[in-house]
Amino acid sequence: MDHALLISRYAAQQGQPGWSRQRLLHEALRHAIRSGSLPPGSRLLASRALAAELGWARNTVIYAYEQLASEGWISAGRRGTVVHARPASVLAGAGRSVGPGALAARDLPAPAPENLGLSRRSASLACLPVAADLAAAFAPGVPALDAFPLDLWRRLMMRAWRSLVSSQLNYGPPAGEPALRDAIAAHLRASRAVRCSAEQVFITDGTQASLDLCARAFADAGDKVWIESPGYGGALTAFRAAQLRPIGITVDAHGLAPRPQDWLQHRPRLIYVTPSHQYPSGAVMSLERRLALIAQARQAGALIIEDDYDSEFRYDGPPLAALQGLGTDIDTLDAAQPASDAPVLYLGTFSKTLFPGLRIGFMVVPPERVQLLHHLLARSAPRGRAAEQLALAEFMREGHFGLHLRRMRRLYQQRRDALVAALERQLGEIAQVRGASAGMHLALCFEPELGLDDQAISAAALQAGIVAPALSQHRVGRRASAWSGLMLGYAQVPAEQMSERVERLAALIRARLGGTEGESQGMKKKA
Repeated sequence: MDHALLISRYAAQQGQPGWSRQRLLHEALRHAIRSGSLPPGSRLLASRALAAELGWARNTVIYAYEQLASEGWISAGRRGTVVHARPASVLAGAGRSVGPGALAARDLPAPAPENLGLSRRSASLACLPVAADLAAAFAPGVPALDAFPLDLWRRLMMRAWRSLVSSQLNYGPPAGEPALRDAIAAHLRASRAVRCSAEQVFITDGTQASLDLCARAFADAGDKVWIESPGYGGALTAFRAAQLRPIGITVDAHGLAPRPQDWLQHRPRLIYVTPSHQYPSGAVMSLERRLALIAQARQAGALIIEDDYDSEFRYDGPPLAALQGLGTDIDTLDAAQPASDAPVLYLGTFSKTLFPGLRIGFMVVPPERVQLLHHLLARSAPRGRAAEQLALAEFMREGHFGLHLRRMRRLYQQRRDALVAALERQLGEIAQVRGASAGMHLALCFEPELGLDDQAISAAALQAGIVAPALSQHRVGRRASAWSGLMLGYAQVPAEQMSERVERLAALIRARLGGTEGESQGMKKKA
């Protein structure tokens, strides 16, 4: 910190005529500590160095330091003169009421968004629910971080840094490192039946960044965008921020279910779907629905955004091909076909398959839009982080990515099985498990006749340290939704802990039913 600047600012703003230099220095430093400009742990300049910087006598600095030390603000030791946290006397005084009905600062209500200087469109986003503690069960979308091969990743990162030349410290290619784009394209063709070349792959900072880019690049303010209901809140946030008009389209057991009048009354510019494992219900879109959606979107001039966020993990039945690969007539599909003509923007992420902190996702765009998007990104979104992208490319090329996916599938299937068994044992008469065939979460759907309030149960669970988002909270628009229940992530919960966690959750749910053991037994007999 520039102490001379600190002193001069304080003197100009709050200093009093007639103050000595000693008092001015003392008051300025105390104010900086109390305001947080000098946080606890900060080291002040040595008295000799500060005196030389200010052009004052050293004794002036020493006297000011001694006064601050006597008040408990600083202390001198081997590390020099170090700032303390606020003295206990100050903290006690700050917590005392200054009048009838006075509130401590932590008790004051948060200011309304309109009082924060936010734009109207940003203020509209402030009311959306935010993610809770992602370390707790059953937070969805959190992988088994302790199972990631961290030592191997460190070696690959070091190798990538050693290979860099100085020119790679500049902004990178707008679409991302070519080596990573090649590796992603090869993986998608082999594992997801995505029909693409490396030129169609664009590296982003994750799914949310991809959604923001889709909203900016492929739609104008006021355009209609369809979102599954219940659906992903992050997509809703991106589209609202871009001033698009979200239209909630009902999801049933077979995925997105638009009505014929939706195509006439709410013709979309973009259609956001999660067909392989619907978020949050877990429904899988049927092949008939997929082909119909592609045909109708093409006829309406709409682009489909396919978010394939956790489809690498499928446990029951054969792997499902991506919607993007179904561009031509299904009877004429040929593995040699170089690209799909489906109007699909395919989104993927490594946050679920590897770890969220990596912040690398990708988009596959139709061939005719590659050049346009490349020009847009070159002017608006300079890329970087070459080392991480090169390390990930090598991780994929050397087969580590495929091996990690196979290990995680086995691990997540064990945890899925443990969760399903515990839910059926504890809550079989109250709820049904849906969407457990793939992914990293499932839906626990309440029996409609019970009239359970899933949002109230979710809030009570959160108070008890259990993250279980309510399905109804993911509703988009005003249409009635038949989905009521909880979204339960299991990837980060060890199988041996599953029964105990479910038991705690079941107790909360039964409490909402009036939950005595006798009532529970009565329900079983009635069933």
